[in-house]
Amino acid sequence: MHIKDKLEQAKKGARVSILMYLLLTVAKVAFGWMNESHALVADGLNNATDVISSFALLIGLSISMKPADSNHNYGHYRSEFISSLIASFIMFAVSVQVIIQGVTHFIKGEYSSPTSEAAIVALISALVMLGVYFYNSKLAKKVGSSALKAAAYDNLSDALVSFGTLAGIIGVMSGFHTLDTIAAIVVGLIIMKTSIDIFRDTAITLTDGFDVETLYTMKRHVAAIPGVVHVVDLKGRNHGVITFADVTVTVDSSLTVKESHDIAEEIEGRMKAEFGSIETIVHIEPDDKKKADEKQ
Repeated sequence: MHIKDKLEQAKKGARVSILMYLLLTVAKVAFGWMNESHALVADGLNNATDVISSFALLIGLSISMKPADSNHNYGHYRSEFISSLIASFIMFAVSVQVIIQGVTHFIKGEYSSPTSEAAIVALISALVMLGVYFYNSKLAKKVGSSALKAAAYDNLSDALVSFGTLAGIIGVMSGFHTLDTIAAIVVGLIIMKTSIDIFRDTAITLTDGFDVETLYTMKRHVAAIPGVVHVVDLKGRNHGVITFADVTVTVDSSLTVKESHDIAEEIEGRMKAEFGSIETIVHIEPDDKKKADEKQ
């Protein structure tokens, strides 16, 4: 699948998230307010931030499709990570607001009295978000989008938040009047944790952090290619739906330029076959150890 096709597929996931979050935000805030459920309102505000973050992801994916130019020699693929950072800031700000409101209600003893309608909305919301999570998770794996993968985990956390909201509402209906307010505070804490996780993962990628196990696997594949004497160095960096790898290997110093070039092409082909959308830059160095041994 071409990179632009992958980005278009990833944008479908963002659009599905936006549509679902818009519907759930309106439903939860409306039913939460009418049925006096602090937790359901907090859950609705959580989904409102998700609408913004999904829009940011959609914009980032659209910018990622722009071709390389004089200022962006590697393309604009990392734009989706910028949108993830913005989304994490917004989510963190909302989480603080939700927690403060929940703690205030708890201290003042302003407990809610939600009805069964609020519980039904929370349950439907949880099931819908589970469905969106499985859809986006499968799509992220298919296209290799790190930002869409993060969005999928956000979908999962939203489903768990809704189940927590449901538990709080049922608790109040069972006579535990503080549970809905406590659930609202817990929702705020979950939103905060999700925002911090997204920020951390995105920051690691933007600072060229790369999975050590994946690097080891890449090195093992390159080392197995005929003609490669030694893998001197291998670095990787993630640009969203595409990965860039820099490989330095040594080959027999008696090889011709064409023979060395063929090895470099074999490395590029093997990396693409094993790791999908990856651009590999190969640097060939002569291995003089054999000549040195012959002289001795």
